[in-house]
Amino acid sequence: MKRVLIYLSLFLGIALSFGFIPKVEKSKKQTVLVFSLTKGFHHASIDDGIIAIKKLGAENGFEVDTTTDVKAFDIENLKKYKALIFLNPTGSNVFNDAQKTALKQYINNGGGFVGIHAASDFSYEWEWYGKMVGGYFASHPKIQDAKLNIVLPKNKIVKGLPNLWLHKDEWYNFKDFNPTVKVLIKVDETSYTGGTMKNEHPISWCHDYDGGKAFYTALGHTKECYADPLFLKHLLAGLKWTMK
Repeated sequence: MKRVLIYLSLFLGIALSFGFIPKVEKSKKQTVLVFSLTKGFHHASIDDGIIAIKKLGAENGFEVDTTTDVKAFDIENLKKYKALIFLNPTGSNVFNDAQKTALKQYINNGGGFVGIHAASDFSYEWEWYGKMVGGYFASHPKIQDAKLNIVLPKNKIVKGLPNLWLHKDEWYNFKDFNPTVKVLIKVDETSYTGGTMKNEHPISWCHDYDGGKAFYTALGHTKECYADPLFLKHLLAGLKWTMK
């Protein structure tokens, strides 16, 4: 062992004397996983969402993997990802106990979660998930325009968005809302028909959760969302926040 250390020291000394600096491989790009399995309603915009997220990755220096396979939720496999994006998944009792443990451990170890739209229409039986996503889908009226109010304009996730943002989407009403989340955007129930939350209607939020970070936006039902610069700006900012 001593001889190896001596040879190593000699090699380093010679390398430095000739100005030779060994190449250090650049760190690999960060990777996110998009999960979009549907056991209930299937959103036609999922493919558009995947294309948009991949484009965001190409423009912002991160890789994007996609899956509809629950087997991806394995403790070792999830270690590869800086964030998990739940893009309009639907259904209950989708994960088995081992897969739930893998997701929970991922978050416990500092992982990031991004929920888009129907991520709140998923895993109703799992209280831990419900608290992480921040609330469960209860109902929605028809797709229509509504006014969005930015609650925390200085927050990085919504910074630069218009204070009064007119947007067309499917406006979820929520149940079992987690009051500890940090609400970023509310929808003005006086600007559309069908709100049931007495005009205290959160539509996007974030929070530190059980060791990790979680961001959710109820926007993202329509195909048009994934070509909307304001929505994509909001989504990217939320994703970057979870990846830190």
